[in-house]
Amino acid sequence: MRAVYQRVSRARVTVGAREVAATGPGALILLGVGRDDTREDAEYMAEKVAGLRVFPDAEGKMNLSILDVGGEALVVSQFTLFGDVKKGKRPGFDMAMEPVKGRELYEAFVEELRRRGVPTKTGEFGAHMQVELVNDGPVTILISSKKEF
Repeated sequence: MRAVYQRVSRARVTVGAREVAATGPGALILLGVGRDDTREDAEYMAEKVAGLRVFPDAEGKMNLSILDVGGEALVVSQFTLFGDVKKGKRPGFDMAMEPVKGRELYEAFVEELRRRGVPTKTGEFGAHMQVELVNDGPVTILISSKKEF
């Protein structure tokens, strides 16, 4: 799995004119599921996200997690995180998980994040979404369950 974790003051997802989810302070997590991912990847990513210390403490140092600050997470599926542009200029998505299994693992990640105590909202898996956010900092972190970065 790959994720783009963005610390936000607010974020929201719409599909057409319909608001699907919105969150206040916390994190917007764009999550991609790779074709070799398993439930263990979802568990690893949820543990990493729940404990990631990117929120400021009283001294302004990034030392607190989303749990520590009582933040919320908004998780949006993003298969394009597995887009490969090594050859040519049109991305290939052979490394992304097929949709049925991808949805299962996306939902497993969300379930694991909630189980760890993070209030979590979601986008609409497989839909064409508009994502709006105010990145706080800005703070943007890349995370990979395969430890690619």
